[in-house]
Amino acid sequence: MSDARLTLPAPAKLNLMLHILGRRPDGYHELQTLFQFVDYGDDLSFAVRQDGEIRLQTDVPGVPHDSNLIVKAARALQQQSGCPLGMDIWLEKRLPMGGGIGGGSSDAATTLLGLNHLWNLGWDENRLAALGLTLGADVPVFVRGHAAFAEGVGEKLTPVDPEEPWYLVLVPQVSVSTAEIFSDPLLTRNTPPIKVRPVPKGNSRNDCLPVVARRYPEVRNALNLLGKFTEAKLTGTGSCVFGAFPNKAEADKVSALLTETFTGFVAKGSNVSMLHRKLQSLL
Repeated sequence: MSDARLTLPAPAKLNLMLHILGRRPDGYHELQTLFQFVDYGDDLSFAVRQDGEIRLQTDVPGVPHDSNLIVKAARALQQQSGCPLGMDIWLEKRLPMGGGIGGGSSDAATTLLGLNHLWNLGWDENRLAALGLTLGADVPVFVRGHAAFAEGVGEKLTPVDPEEPWYLVLVPQVSVSTAEIFSDPLLTRNTPPIKVRPVPKGNSRNDCLPVVARRYPEVRNALNLLGKFTEAKLTGTGSCVFGAFPNKAEADKVSALLTETFTGFVAKGSNVSMLHRKLQSLL
């Protein structure tokens, strides 16, 4: 084992809009969504092992070691690259599970990029993103690290540069099952595709919101409270709810009023993920 640790961020993402176009024969849904990162997330620390073992040294409640996406990502990269080295990994968890802000997918992407760097594999983003897609539909956008308009199941990415406001993100204390929302018979599945590029302003609807708000009173309450101050949106299938503000001071002011009821955080929107900024600084 090495004493030298590299610490890298795993940022949250927000879905600025999410339209569901239809269900595919394989059971997945065709969608269009707009991903943007925020400067807030988990931290992962890595130290190379010489014995080939992959060890996540942090217990994650409710997630067995070998089922964690971090471990799965590390082992998949190790296997496909034929690298004989191993890795000790530590996780500082801030992003909620089942929150719709990409915590597990972001952790997996940071693992792929971190190990690619530390093992000197020289894989490019395309190859890492293709491997990431086998772990989860949201992993490629984190691997590529740029805000994107996404199509397909979320893997066909076109880089975009929306405005970068400050966000207040509220975290209702419920974990929303994505599978449950996408199997709800009342989910809208026939939104016409957006064909204009760049995506016209005003397309901020999330087709999952009515279903999530109906099933989860805590999310409905968060949307109603935040909606008194700004347009309140659901990210992904939730549970997290967010709103944009022109500056940090205004976001902080509303946060102080609402975080007596909800946990949450204030973060800056970012079209280039803080993971990629950190990796760039290492070159």
